[in-house]
Amino acid sequence: MKHKGCYLLIFFIGIKVFGQVQDSIYKRPFFIVPEILVGKTGEANTGFPETKLQKSFFISLGRHNKMYDQQWAILLGYPKTGISLGVTNFGNTEKLGMAYTLMPFIEVGIFSKYSNRWNLNIGMGSSYIDKQFNPDTNPFNHAVTTKINWAFRSFVYYDLLKGETINWRLGFGYTHYSNGHTRLPNQGLNSFLISLSSSIGKEDQTPDSYQVIQEDYRIRTSETYFSGRIGIGQNVLSRIYNDKKEVYSVALSAGKIINRTFKFGAGFYYRFYEQYYDHIKENGELISEQVPNFRENPYHYATNLGVFVSTELLMGHLGVEIDLGVNIYKPFYKIDWQLSQGYFFNGEYVRFGELDSYYQIKRTISSKLGIKYYLFNTSKSPKSNIFLGASINANLGQADFSDLSLGYVYRFNIREKKKIRSN
Repeated sequence: MKHKGCYLLIFFIGIKVFGQVQDSIYKRPFFIVPEILVGKTGEANTGFPETKLQKSFFISLGRHNKMYDQQWAILLGYPKTGISLGVTNFGNTEKLGMAYTLMPFIEVGIFSKYSNRWNLNIGMGSSYIDKQFNPDTNPFNHAVTTKINWAFRSFVYYDLLKGETINWRLGFGYTHYSNGHTRLPNQGLNSFLISLSSSIGKEDQTPDSYQVIQEDYRIRTSETYFSGRIGIGQNVLSRIYNDKKEVYSVALSAGKIINRTFKFGAGFYYRFYEQYYDHIKENGELISEQVPNFRENPYHYATNLGVFVSTELLMGHLGVEIDLGVNIYKPFYKIDWQLSQGYFFNGEYVRFGELDSYYQIKRTISSKLGIKYYLFNTSKSPKSNIFLGASINANLGQADFSDLSLGYVYRFNIREKKKIRSN
């Protein structure tokens, strides 16, 4: 049930993204966007069910962040934030079903030097999908195996017609649905889509009195930080060892926070996999054949140590983090890889995980994508802060586990520099 906590956190963050106004001196204008999307769902595996045109309908509720006392809003060009609610027909309701999605989003202007009509919209949330893989009734849908899944989208929008209260837009982009390796198979549903939408709501003009306030909040700052977090997640080992078990993690990091908005750091992590520990203790498949010495100290060989660099975008109470790491020690991954890369043939499970150069890269490179909710507004540079986070952790780009984490951040040595030049 731990991964469901991640999705509840996403729901809470989405409501916060949409509704929070009390930390700013300027009330944000509200807008609503009905959107129709059409496209094609990609084949997740050989023999994947045939699909017709994918169709989706979304309603997005959000606000224009014209907050001249929030440095992150100034530096990002006053982005839009909110929450999207949608329903998707993947083009085969019998085998792929319908998806019902809740997704917080942020939208920023791009190519602003040349045009004010282009925007990039990125969302990350959760989705309920009512048809899943079943070995008896739906054996060729290897895309998803759980009802609750992660949902991600990245879209570029172009303003076709801009009016005072209605803005007609054309969009194109990509969506992804998967469960973060909490049950296999988990190839994911990937789609490319085009959309037509209308943004309804009047964007307030900038009051002259706020120009002075805006200048006051353009002070360039640099802060040093130290952070620690503990986490608990879930994953599975392979399609024949498909019971969810816990992954426990601890991470420490330090770095710089620039302009109260951009957070850069480096650190190290420790992880313990119950899947690995139990497989060794039970003398599971391949243990006696390849690594009998693991049985002498199962705890030791079920651990993972690594280092990472991270970058995070801070937006008041919210943060979006991307980490890239190197696994210094992950001895069980050799067995993990061989068990998880197999397939069923004539009712038999065939191991397919060759220990080639691709395996070496997957064993070495780790990554993480996560969202956080901070107790105190990061724009106010609190000395101490506490956060709750949800993330997908991966071996290179392949999901490893989903987790929920609790963390602490301490800031010190704040420095103020000259003002950033206004546009």
